[in-house]
This record gives sequence, C-alpha cells and structure tokens, in this order.
Amino acid sequence: MLGAIATSITPSLTLSPSTNFLLRSDHVLKRTSNSPFLLNHGPSVTLFSDSPLHFSFFKCSTRHNAALFAEAASSSSAATSAEYVEEPATNVKFQTSLVVPGCLDSLILLGTGFREKVFAIIGVKVYAAGLYLNRSIINELNAWKGQSKDAIQGNSSLFKTIFQTSLEKSLQIILVRDVDGKTFWDALSDAISPRIVEPTTADEDALSAFRNFFLNLSLRKGTFIFLTWPDPSKLLVSVSSQGLPSAVDATIESTNVASTLFDVFLGDSPVSPSLKASVAEGLSKVLK
Repeated sequence: MLGAIATSITPSLTLSPSTNFLLRSDHVLKRTSNSPFLLNHGPSVTLFSDSPLHFSFFKCSTRHNAALFAEAASSSSAATSAEYVEEPATNVKFQTSLVVPGCLDSLILLGTGFREKVFAIIGVKVYAAGLYLNRSIINELNAWKGQSKDAIQGNSSLFKTIFQTSLEKSLQIILVRDVDGKTFWDALSDAISPRIVEPTTADEDALSAFRNFFLNLSLRKGTFIFLTWPDPSKLLVSVSSQGLPSAVDATIESTNVASTLFDVFLGDSPVSPSLKASVAEGLSKVLK
C-alpha cells in the first residue's frame, strides 16, 4: 500500500486507506504447479478507523484450461519457466497466473509488451505490461475460433467483446525506470482524453479522481501497477513498490473511462503495439 491517502475524495473514487486501521485477509495460499489457489474464500477484516470505509470484493472464477493460456503466453513472449514469462524487450518477468487485488482466484497471462516514449527523437522504454484474463472469457470468443494472429489483431469487435463481458480483465504494469505520478498520469491522460469526445459530468469526476490518485505518487523502477476491470463499469487500481500489491487502492466508477482505458491498450491505436500483438498471438493459440 502506498502511504496514507485521505478517504474524503470525490464519490467516483473508493480508497483502501493504509493508516489508522488494520485490514487482515486470512486467505491461505497453496501453490500447485504455476497457479495459486485460495483454500478459504472468507476474508476476515478488522478495522480501527474513525471514518466509514467502503470495501468491494469481486470474485473471479477458476476453470480448467490454465495450460492453454500458459502455452499461449509463452509462445507470444520469451518463456523463462513454467511459472514466469519474460517480456523480451525489457527482460521483465510476469507470472503466468496470479491472484489480482480485488479478485479471489487467479487470472491467466495472455500476452506481454512494453510502452516506449520518445524523448529528443530517442525511444525510451517506460514500462512492461502483461494482460491477464479470467479463463472463462475464451468461452465468449467462439465466433473467432481458427483465426490467425493478424486477423485477430485487426478485429476490433473481438477486443470489444472481451471488454464487455462481465468477467475480469487486468493489466499489470511494471515500471522499468523512475517516473513521478504526474508524468505517468499525463501520459495516460494524453491517450484517454481524445477518445472521450463528449465527457459527462460523471466522466469528468472519474478522470479527476483518477488524476488525483496518481498526482503525488513517486513511482520507482520496479513499481507494480494493476488496472483491473471486474466488469465494464468499474476500474480497480492497485499500486505497490514492494512487490505485488495485496489490496485495491482505488475504484474508478465510470463506464466511459473504464472502456476508454481498455481501448488505450487494446484498441485500434494502442499505446503499446507490442502488447496487443502478443495478446493477439496468445488468442490465436487458445482459439485454435
């Protein structure tokens, strides 16, 4: 958890504070092959706080086709072991399955890529990214079975279908250089703003809350950022500079903002073409 964050913030944002209370989740983890499974699904929470808090738990389902996803992710990136896949341009390793904050069960890695920014005509890699999906999403994509990587990569309706399902998607970002929170947000905002042509008041409030969350953060090399879509109307944000985050830090509630951010990474003009290409290759493997 990153420092103390005030709980009195715009209604579009629900925060999990890190001070003045104790949050304990008594999950017991067991690792079988490359997938962590929760042996008990009843988190116990103890709170010591003067202000009312709101917590939302979103459950992810676990199915049987983890091997297909792991094979797909490995074939579209540089595999290093049964449990990790290495993004080749940054050498950052991603777990092939993990429990994402806000979900009870594991999601599966489908592809990896990197984001590059140009400074004085020199391309500088800023972060590596990996897309994780609920395994059951593949069952929603039967219409695209047998299609090639290139056909999938150019098919916007497939990626819209992935987003519009009520099943969980999560983007894991791992920074490969120090970036202050304002710079990180400005880069996101530059990609989001042109995609929302006529923002509503709710959209503007959500964007303001999103901005305020990142504004004063110091994001060091190696920081983990998770952007998770538990359903099309919500975006969960988790950040940690000490390994994988263990809780949801903020909830952005706006369908337009949530869908636009998904489009930023997996739409027709993605900020990381390598990520979309890798995901498309992974999808072509599991949709054979």
